[in-house]
Amino acid sequence: AGKDTYEVDDALKNVHGQQVTVASIGPAGENMVSYASIMTDGRHARAAGRCGVGAVMGSKNLKAIVAAQGAQSPRIADPDAVSESIRRWSRVLAEQGQGMRAYGTAGGLESNEFIGDMPIKNWALGTWGKSESVNGEAMAATVLTGRYHCANCPIGCGREISISAGPFAGISGSGPEYETISMLGANCLVDDLEAICAANDLCNRYGLDTISTGSVIAFAMEAYERGLLSKADCSGLEVKWGDANAVLTLIRMIAFRQGIGDLLGEGVRRCAEELGGVAEEFAIHTKGLEFPAHDPRAHNSVALSYATSNRGGCHLAGFTHMFEKGGVMPEIGLHESQDRFGTDKKGWMTSKLQDAMGMYDSLKLCKFTLGCGLPISQVVEWMNAVMDWDVDVDEFMLTGERIYNLKRMYNVRHGASRKDDDLPLRITTSRRNTGGAALNLPHLGEMLNQYYQVRAWDEFGIPTSAKLAELGLGEFMMTGEPTK
Repeated sequence: AGKDTYEVDDALKNVHGQQVTVASIGPAGENMVSYASIMTDGRHARAAGRCGVGAVMGSKNLKAIVAAQGAQSPRIADPDAVSESIRRWSRVLAEQGQGMRAYGTAGGLESNEFIGDMPIKNWALGTWGKSESVNGEAMAATVLTGRYHCANCPIGCGREISISAGPFAGISGSGPEYETISMLGANCLVDDLEAICAANDLCNRYGLDTISTGSVIAFAMEAYERGLLSKADCSGLEVKWGDANAVLTLIRMIAFRQGIGDLLGEGVRRCAEELGGVAEEFAIHTKGLEFPAHDPRAHNSVALSYATSNRGGCHLAGFTHMFEKGGVMPEIGLHESQDRFGTDKKGWMTSKLQDAMGMYDSLKLCKFTLGCGLPISQVVEWMNAVMDWDVDVDEFMLTGERIYNLKRMYNVRHGASRKDDDLPLRITTSRRNTGGAALNLPHLGEMLNQYYQVRAWDEFGIPTSAKLAELGLGEFMMTGEPTK
């Protein structure tokens, strides 16, 4: 108990061998912080980051899981076809992913700020002007020491960093991703790259989701600025915008549930409920899950996807922003990129992409391959070659639709309906007046109506009996009256 995830990884590999994989929680999971993560790969720090899965392990007094290599290989129906195809696509992905290889996800920082997609000062501002000092190029020029590849990935977008001098000397390991730099940097107005690396390192060690952590700290900074939190409330700490020391101190307090960290460890929704007053107006979440670093005012489909995501604010549930930035998926009818400020077809587009991404998640596929030209038909071909199936794209998408509706019905049984498919007041009413999405506010009501119609859900957002029967989910039909 009490060991950080790096220490756990080292200790268990010393016992079981360096070839094992360790999934562990840090102090945040032990203390059941609501956004504690499960971490793997030691200092490379890959995270099952969102929704507090680390707290679930902590609640069960489960510190770590060790996965050793088995004695048998999985059966593949047509190994030659799979191997040939993987070799071919590895070359394509490596070629198309050169930008990601060079600069990682943080390579998109400036462009995302330019179009108004990046959160700044707790989602209040449209421009920052500091992205250049903390982006992927800045990292490559200063602290980058290498790249990290997920298993057999030909791209290697992960960053390895080391800091050799200054207040953060000695920090080495995983470098911050786009989401981390945006949430712990821009959203808190911290423009010191090494300080952001230090914050990332602490979150990885303690097992904290960097997205929710950055959101909670930005919320605390605004609450402090507005007088809803005092210096005394924060154990003498001044929680001011741009103060990297405050960020690092709060991360420690959150992980160990010390002082104000005990409240902040509950996430922004519960923090706002506790503070009351105007706090709920700047608590940026849907269904209790803090938003990732993509502003719904920059992409209307993101607004709809966040609102209808089964787990709350999540860009990966639909990955829709990629298809308002030039992406297409003709195999499902998405033949051209969509106007990001428009509402036409957004219900159809969002539902289709959510279904597709449900399958990507089930197959454990990286969604960055979508930007490298990998078509769904190729994914289906791999499924068939591995499993000796005869699935086509239509059945692939139908399965994704079944997944999405099943998750929705789980939520419905717990009282979810249209009332929960909502966005924070700041997002729906507050224009930022500067930047690439200065004036746009998402027309959520109009898009929700489209979305429910396309999904064959009723006006309250509940799947109809006919739709559930069509999907083979009749056993999940509601027998009582849901909360509407």
